[in-house]
Amino acid sequence: PRPKLSGVLVSNQLLFSDLAPLIGADSNAAQKKRGGESKQPSGKVLPVEEFQTDRWRAMDADVEFTGKRIVQSPDLPFTDLYTHLILNDGQLSLEPLRFGVAGGKLDADIRLDGRNKPLQGRAKLSARNFKLKQLFPTFEPMKTSFGELNGDADISGRGNSIAALLGTANGEMKMLVNDGAISRGLMEIAGLNVGNYVVGKLFGDKDVKINCAASDFGIKDGLATSRLFVFDTENAIIYINGTANMKTEQLDLQINPESKGFRVFSLRSPLYVNGPFAKPNAGVQSGPLLLRGAGMVLLGATVGPVAGLLALVATGDSAPNQCGPLLEQMRTGKAPKTVK
Repeated sequence: PRPKLSGVLVSNQLLFSDLAPLIGADSNAAQKKRGGESKQPSGKVLPVEEFQTDRWRAMDADVEFTGKRIVQSPDLPFTDLYTHLILNDGQLSLEPLRFGVAGGKLDADIRLDGRNKPLQGRAKLSARNFKLKQLFPTFEPMKTSFGELNGDADISGRGNSIAALLGTANGEMKMLVNDGAISRGLMEIAGLNVGNYVVGKLFGDKDVKINCAASDFGIKDGLATSRLFVFDTENAIIYINGTANMKTEQLDLQINPESKGFRVFSLRSPLYVNGPFAKPNAGVQSGPLLLRGAGMVLLGATVGPVAGLLALVATGDSAPNQCGPLLEQMRTGKAPKTVK
């Protein structure tokens, strides 16, 4: 029989840097500092380092681990951790893998079957009640926000690395953000140069209130395709249509704004974001904007995606959620009220 490790471990204080390899946040510099050799190409975003599955059948394990307090930088809102790890004859599961994040919880059930090559993996994730003011503690317009982020993902794939698993992935992911804000300053904080450009083109240099951001992506063979992706801001409805190819790490998105109320919207052509994940391109697309309401038609905002997102509205706290009215309106087949 194989040896088996069993136990219950509790850490009163856990360094975030020790968790970085587990959650895919281990940089090339950090690996070299530990004396390891980085295998991550400079132009790749998704981790390519392979799992050592040949070792998984050497022993079994049944271990519960609790990290009561995670020590991190002020910009990283992880607070605590619990997981139940089971390793049985080359099959590894983390059910659950649970983090406290920004006043909410990130729950994941992860299964990796290393008995075959390439390995098979499945991850189900649930993000609940992430407080925006804790997610972005240095962004001034968010400090008074009562908004939240909620989301779900269910993804399966085959491959011996995170990049390979996602490159073959099938499944879906959806997310709702209510009562937030966005600006070029926030994009700079996040280090997103393309986001800085897009936000600047849409809204200029001012802070803009986001009533609701809703996204639903279907994933097939590593290609994530938008079924619904919309931002409802105080000035405009922003429709986003396109794909993210996780196999080739390429984006291909089109952004269509529709003016709201009687506000004048200066942008008269769609924007595009395309190119590699590591360094995407953005610009103004030739041709006019879509006709009023056509953005929703282009996205194919069917009852299915909208109904799934409405379920996420109910998971928030008791505070009013502006995503509800927007999605209800779209569920009936009506585009949000805008004006050209």
